[in-house]
Amino acid sequence: MTETSPGSTAGDLLTLVRTGRAGTRSELVRLTGMSRGAVTARLSALAAAGLLVEGGEVASTGGRPAGALALDPDAAVVLAIAVGRSRSQVGVFDLAGREIASDTRDHEPGVAAAELMPDVVSRLGWLLEGVTPPVVGVGMSLPGSVDPERRTSVDAPVLKGWDGVDLAAYVAELTDAPLHLDNDTAALTRSEMFGRVPASPTMLVVKASTGLGLGLVADGRIVGERRGAAGELGHTRVDAAGDLLCRCGATGCLETIAGGWALVTRLREAGVQARHVRDLVTLALDGEPLARGLLRESGRHLGEVLTVAVNLLHPGAVVVGGDMGAAFDLYTAGVRETLYSRAHPAAVRDLRFLPATHGEAAGLLGCAALAIDAALAPAAVDALLRTRR
Repeated sequence: MTETSPGSTAGDLLTLVRTGRAGTRSELVRLTGMSRGAVTARLSALAAAGLLVEGGEVASTGGRPAGALALDPDAAVVLAIAVGRSRSQVGVFDLAGREIASDTRDHEPGVAAAELMPDVVSRLGWLLEGVTPPVVGVGMSLPGSVDPERRTSVDAPVLKGWDGVDLAAYVAELTDAPLHLDNDTAALTRSEMFGRVPASPTMLVVKASTGLGLGLVADGRIVGERRGAAGELGHTRVDAAGDLLCRCGATGCLETIAGGWALVTRLREAGVQARHVRDLVTLALDGEPLARGLLRESGRHLGEVLTVAVNLLHPGAVVVGGDMGAAFDLYTAGVRETLYSRAHPAAVRDLRFLPATHGEAAGLLGCAALAIDAALAPAAVDALLRTRR
């Protein structure tokens, strides 16, 4: 590899360092094939920009050994916004994905963007008080499909009136940092990959909440990254759903018998007080028989649909997140029941079921990771360094 070949820019070197593939100059020379002088010049530019530290220069790096290289997590911050059907989460994170401050609040289902987004921006402004590093990006997630380029929702059945709304215009009132938008299941999947070795090189990531979504990691990479939609698991047609009408307008979708919104409806019809899937989960964990039965039944239906993906991909892990994931043992008992009875034995022999690593914070961390990955992408870093010359 020559000094001008792909993978040899300062941004590429920073990526090697922050992902743990290289931690010293010698390792960078070996991995890139560049001369030591060329590597040193690029590292000097990164250090001058405040992105890189060596040895124990900064306490937050953990006092790394002399000569060891590390991203300086305090060089900048990112903002994260996770909006759901009845709850919004906002946060400020450093470049290592560590939370500096956050705020979670419920809102009325069906709240308009014109009402919620000013509140979101106001809360972020409050969280930023006293934070001195610059904001280099904002990551945001919404349920349903989004357009990452236009930064709008394009199909969010649970957020009526949000489609086509310019979300970047609201964020621009707070910061001129770019807004990055993705689907909520994609954000959950990204949180399982950020700053850690994934549970398996190939895995399925289920978001089981008001709706049902599926993220896929294959050979250590997120499939369909930043396309604005994740696997529409909940809108797979299943025989058991018959002609039940789904919130998407179609009939026979898996969500009509397994989605959180459908389970809450059945609870209400039975005279049990519940407004949200989180209420359903709380009741189930408290031992309410109908709620427990509904969760396990939902898992059974999900397992039936997951069987096809498991047989095709042979994943090493199925990660379950979202609100129903909070009742992990109960919910996955239903999933296992049908999955193991229907899948090929070889496909499930080594399969593990795991709860989402970051629990309720997974979506927000995924949004932060979206902004961090964009801000520290090689092209973005190289563009920043050019402005400093």
